[in-house]
Amino acid sequence: MYQKYKNVETVKPGGLDLKDRLVGIQRVTKVTKGGRAFGFSAIVVVGDENGVVGSGLGKSKEVATAIAKAIEDAKKNLIRIPLNKGTVPHEQKGKYGGARVYIQPASHGTGVIAGGAVRAVLESVGVQDVLSKSQGSSNPHNVVKATFDALLQLRDAGTIAKQRGVSLEKVFKG
Repeated sequence: MYQKYKNVETVKPGGLDLKDRLVGIQRVTKVTKGGRAFGFSAIVVVGDENGVVGSGLGKSKEVATAIAKAIEDAKKNLIRIPLNKGTVPHEQKGKYGGARVYIQPASHGTGVIAGGAVRAVLESVGVQDVLSKSQGSSNPHNVVKATFDALLQLRDAGTIAKQRGVSLEKVFKG
């Protein structure tokens, strides 16, 4: 799922205190010759609020089972995101389908300035202070994936120093 990204650290769910957030439930309809068959699709974000997050999609005829399937799917896709004192290390843009998300670090006390699906993902990661803007499509599936795209591109100073083969001090001095 995250093959196109470098330095993605996948995490096993064992031993983590994961909290799940329901992003959205959609009622879907399949028209058959016998009439309409209704089902539900649920998108859920799980995280330990300390840098680990995952998203999942579940589909079923009942809402409760769709949510349960989504939580199980999210636990299979856990990744670690670099955080810096309760905010993101640098500004970043993410894109998926028609949805575009921009996240930017904020000073302490700002809070999570984000809407809907972006807020659910950022709070599950454990970000306390961030500014964000969601543009284009407001489809929660695509907005969640665009937010993950932005988060997966984040790098902390230590990673940048290692990739460049220089010391940590040299990264900040330029």
